[in-house]
Amino acid sequence: MALPLFTQSSAVDALQSQIGDTIQRIIASGTFVLGPELEAFEREFAEYLDVEHVVGVGNGTDAITLALLALGVGPGDEVVVPAFTFWASAEAIVPTGARPVFCDIDLDTYCASEETIRAALTPRTKAILAVDLFGNAVPIDEIRQLGVPVIEDAAQAAGASYRARKAGSLGDVATFSFYPSKNLGCLGDGGAVATNDSEIAERLRLLRSHGSRTKVTYQMIGFNSRLDEIQAGVLRVLLPKLDSWVEDRRALARHYHDAGLAELAAEPVAVEGADPAWHLYVIRHADADSVVESLNAAGVESRGYYRTPIHLQAPMRSYYDGRQLPATDEASRTNLAIPMGPGIGPDEASKVVAALRAASPAAATSR
Repeated sequence: MALPLFTQSSAVDALQSQIGDTIQRIIASGTFVLGPELEAFEREFAEYLDVEHVVGVGNGTDAITLALLALGVGPGDEVVVPAFTFWASAEAIVPTGARPVFCDIDLDTYCASEETIRAALTPRTKAILAVDLFGNAVPIDEIRQLGVPVIEDAAQAAGASYRARKAGSLGDVATFSFYPSKNLGCLGDGGAVATNDSEIAERLRLLRSHGSRTKVTYQMIGFNSRLDEIQAGVLRVLLPKLDSWVEDRRALARHYHDAGLAELAAEPVAVEGADPAWHLYVIRHADADSVVESLNAAGVESRGYYRTPIHLQAPMRSYYDGRQLPATDEASRTNLAIPMGPGIGPDEASKVVAALRAASPAAATSR
């Protein structure tokens, strides 16, 4: 593929020597789990986010489950979650015994809003899972006015901000994935939970390590979900580069616009007050699938996301209450992602837009 959908690896390649030295140092130390690298990364990431606590865990999915449990979510409770998001956002609710309740999104931003969430609230709602989808940032101030604890799923939004606050600092609790394709990605699986609540942070530390501080006495039924020393060390190398990489992503979004993308498709819209990190750059087109096929044939990698949204996936149908979700339906049908990442400049942006123009001469947009 001449121009891949993800290019984060090219930015990480420049740090290979530093990453290699870090890994060798950790190997020589003989400490691989719950050691000084994790403690240092948790401290440094908390400083970056301007939060009191970061707790490293095994992956972004576990981060959501543990965050829900730390908030006291359990059987008989409901958690509102967008139907248009990655599967794990809803999947992670089920192990708590709570029921996912699906809400719609705002079509332009792809994020849930105060209005769409309010429509899904019931007396059994124990938490809201607000997803910073595609690197946008949810309108958290309005959502928090609903009076229900909010978990910010910031897996796709490392480096984004909302009203001058970092994504990951906006909810009662926030969760991250460090999967390699993410804006801040490690060399395998990894995740974290961020919070300003010391009691929640302590519960998270227990939950991630079998419910025990000592491996002898156990305070609760927990999990085995810890961010290991090597991944924490790698993330310490990458974190100082995050803001620069995100600025490259924002610049690419501007290059696309300047090259005439808005004439051909509906561009994603930043939530009011948000400065997105653009983990993915997802546009909308009335003939999305045919455009994807044409772009791939032209050497520009493209794909549609969440064509079958979560509430219509077989394992989740028993939770779906039949609520109409028109923006989710439209987004799932018409979206397509185009290349996004550090290192893609204006020349490549012009080539992508030219390929899109050739794929859709009628400029058929879906708005």
